[in-house]
Amino acid sequence: MARDAETAQRDTAEEEALARPPLPRPAAGRTEPSAPAANDPMSYPYTTDLAAIRAIVQRYAIKAGLSEARAIDLVLAVSEVAANTVRHAKSPGHLQIWYDARQIICQIHDEGIITDPLAGRRRPSLEARGGHGLWIVNEVCDQVDIVSDETGTTIRLHMDVPG
Repeated sequence: MARDAETAQRDTAEEEALARPPLPRPAAGRTEPSAPAANDPMSYPYTTDLAAIRAIVQRYAIKAGLSEARAIDLVLAVSEVAANTVRHAKSPGHLQIWYDARQIICQIHDEGIITDPLAGRRRPSLEARGGHGLWIVNEVCDQVDIVSDETGTTIRLHMDVPG
């Protein structure tokens, strides 16, 4: 019974998210898309079910102009960061997406703290039990920004849109 309710809730959340239009591309000449307001409709909270988040990212990535392969890379990267929220932060996460003619940015925020300033920057050993997710994120994205302090962690994933 709980599984049916969970699936129905996921389907509803995904349908609602996919019904929202992506941000339009602003006029040429801007160097980086500006972040949306915290209450912007392109903001998506998540707790444990990441299927809707993956579907949202896929949709926006294609609309922004990424190839299918690059869209899959962005979905993988966002999914890895969101899974870290679920596993380590023990708090809800918040995804924001915006893009322009030059790049798409996915920003993930949670209340967790990353203490290693080089998290994801060093290749983990094959025997390592963790640390692969953020390293993969850094490998597939064009730029990854991590800011972490006592208020939580914000990670921005940038992918260039082919021009």
